[in-house]
Amino acid sequence: MFGTLRKHIVTTTALSLMAVGGGALADACDDGDWTACQGRAWVDGDQMDTPLGSKWWPHPIWGEGDEAGSTNWYKDPEVVMRAIAQIKTGKVYRLGHDYHSDMPMFGKRKWTMIIPGAPTGGPFGTNALVWNDEYLATEIGQVGTQFDGLGHVGVQIKEPGKLTQTIFYNGYTVQEVNSTYGLKKLGVEKLHPIVARGILIDFTSIKEWDVGDCATVADIETALANQDMADFEFMNGDAIMLRFGWEQYWEDAAKYNSGEPGLCMDAARWIVAKNPGVTGGDSWGATDPVPYPDPACASCVHSFFQTRHGIVNQENLMLKQLADDEAYVFAYMYSAMPIRGGTGSPGSPVAIR
Repeated sequence: MFGTLRKHIVTTTALSLMAVGGGALADACDDGDWTACQGRAWVDGDQMDTPLGSKWWPHPIWGEGDEAGSTNWYKDPEVVMRAIAQIKTGKVYRLGHDYHSDMPMFGKRKWTMIIPGAPTGGPFGTNALVWNDEYLATEIGQVGTQFDGLGHVGVQIKEPGKLTQTIFYNGYTVQEVNSTYGLKKLGVEKLHPIVARGILIDFTSIKEWDVGDCATVADIETALANQDMADFEFMNGDAIMLRFGWEQYWEDAAKYNSGEPGLCMDAARWIVAKNPGVTGGDSWGATDPVPYPDPACASCVHSFFQTRHGIVNQENLMLKQLADDEAYVFAYMYSAMPIRGGTGSPGSPVAIR
């Protein structure tokens, strides 16, 4: 199925590019000239101001200077109370994997934990108190079940080295954002705690998904129909969770890291139109097919959600348990560890139904 889908996407894209400037235009985009990528599925607007198309700042809802993005929805009591109203049985689901040194990790990231001493300290007092501590060395915000803040993904809009020309959410430049000891802007501590109505879209009811597969709007509609949710009304601030079945490979790091399924751009646009407060999924990118069907684009959905629209993302979730219980709507709760200047956060979100 995917081979046919990918052929259709590439053919359709090539035809649309030829219509606006000829086949050479497609070749230039494939060779890294982002100014020649107008018309690609991951480009917005009719001006190539940036590699994503038109400029995306200031944010149309949250305004200039905002650093909290989609988590602003959780300052609205109606959004929070809608989440709480989903709790009917009191059953709680832990959605985060265990953290350990053999878990799948992107690139060369590491998780190293030691318990110094045996025990670490003591004994003290007549009661002979002893204790254990742990020492942890890791890229703490970007391993395991992880949460992407808005300072994680940006775009280089002109030549490398121009600090004013690398742009993140809401137009912040890398010069404004970065420092050696933490982000000066868009740190994860600027985000609000998430108390959302969660909606699970279980794509495994359609087929078995593999690396590079991307789900379309038609797939979303089919999955929702299979869940008896064809007429479900999404609302501002919902947490939209995507299950592709990738969780089954968590103990097979080579397979898990070999790529992943994700969303086609039409599906990504469908989700953004619902004004979600957070997206999430059961793979290491949660939302992006790797490789993306158009080789000119790297993690297009990440850029579209986080950089352009300020939508935070929760990765490497355990969603099978919700699907097994047909718990498709639930309360979703997570508060990022307030690491001042951090790009992301570890932590285990919970679902309650």
